[in-house]
Amino acid sequence: MAELTYRQLCKAVAELEQRVSRSAEAIHANAAWIDKEAQDTGRVAEMIATMNVDRHTVGETHALARIMRGVSEAAIAYATAGDTTAKAAAAVGAQARTSHDGIQESYSRSNVDGIHNVHRDWFEQE
Repeated sequence: MAELTYRQLCKAVAELEQRVSRSAEAIHANAAWIDKEAQDTGRVAEMIATMNVDRHTVGETHALARIMRGVSEAAIAYATAGDTTAKAAAAVGAQARTSHDGIQESYSRSNVDGIHNVHRDWFEQE
């Protein structure tokens, strides 16, 4: 079984939190871009309708705008879930620091030699 140190845990949780946050931000940005494109497509549909373009083309353009708005809404919902995940990752990091900082501090200040050779079962509470 691979050993996980406190520092490795903190680093992994911090990296996870950053990746999830960046991903959620990127998804929000893409959703906003899709929504803007959907609005532009809706305006195009209105413009071509005033030019007496056949009603099927106008209808298809309106339908495309509705579909794009739906994609944008779905992307925003997905990004919101990512925000929730990022908050959970931050909570995990805070919990790790709360529960293990004192242990790490004591370990770091210890002048005991060979502490790595002590069997891990010795540290378990009964």
